[in-house]
Amino acid sequence: MNTWPKNILHRIAEADDLHIAPLRADGRTYGTPTWIWSVVVDDALYVRAYNGTRSRWYQAARQQKAGRIQVAGLTLDVTFAPVDGAVNDGIDEAYRAKYRSSPYLAPMIAAGPRAATIQVSPLNPLSQ
Repeated sequence: MNTWPKNILHRIAEADDLHIAPLRADGRTYGTPTWIWSVVVDDALYVRAYNGTRSRWYQAARQQKAGRIQVAGLTLDVTFAPVDGAVNDGIDEAYRAKYRSSPYLAPMIAAGPRAATIQVSPLNPLSQ
């Protein structure tokens, strides 16, 4: 798994405009970009599906394991990996810190979205 350059990860962490587009079943065509929340924990990028594991983009990300994100003026090809375990506690805290004033915070740290947590990594090594 490739890691994010710090300067790009910082730009992503500060942005509130991440759009995710997993590949479609053909493995070549990107799906319709979906706006989602993102957080950075321990130099890794994470996203969650508000509608939990039934979310269409989440299911595509799990199945195809690759796609594209658009964030902070960047368009980046990425890979997706499911997340579970204790790292979710840190992700919850990051959501609380970044989105503390949103009425949607409580649902995003609930069991459904928490079960639909994905780590997003660059597909190819990116330069600083």
